[in-house]
Amino acid sequence: MTVERTDPPGQADERTSLASFLDYHRATLAWKCAGLTAAQLRERPVPPSTMSLLGLVRHLADVERGWFQRTFAGEEAPRIYYSDDDPDGDFDNVDEADADEAFATWRAECERSRQILAAAPSLDATATTRHGEIVSLRWIMLHMIEEYARHNGHADLFRERLDGATGE
Repeated sequence: MTVERTDPPGQADERTSLASFLDYHRATLAWKCAGLTAAQLRERPVPPSTMSLLGLVRHLADVERGWFQRTFAGEEAPRIYYSDDDPDGDFDNVDEADADEAFATWRAECERSRQILAAAPSLDATATTRHGEIVSLRWIMLHMIEEYARHNGHADLFRERLDGATGE
């Protein structure tokens, strides 16, 4: 799988800048996973952590769905890989997980998030979180960039540990 990462523009309006940085981080995750086997993607390379690259992909599919579909758009969008009874299922239940399915799901969730962003009237539009906090779409975008940046740091370590590959 070839992954194209496009640097965010140095000058753009706020919505374009935020969307570009989020897409850059999405592409970074795909890049960190590219060329690995399903077994390598499932491997938990940094004990005692139970996280894996496949777990990160599954987790971020649910995070995309949670913030953009459930919280912002108010859609009925059930959790994909975890539940109240299994809150870490996205990370923990990867031993038999289908890597191709997880990546297809993650890509579909990212695309749905892009559609929701494009349809939003402004970054000032708000939603109420499951905890009753009011957040703007701008906040959600910044939070998603932070979420991906943090997990891409994990992905850097996992990839280097798996096969020695390094890169920004």
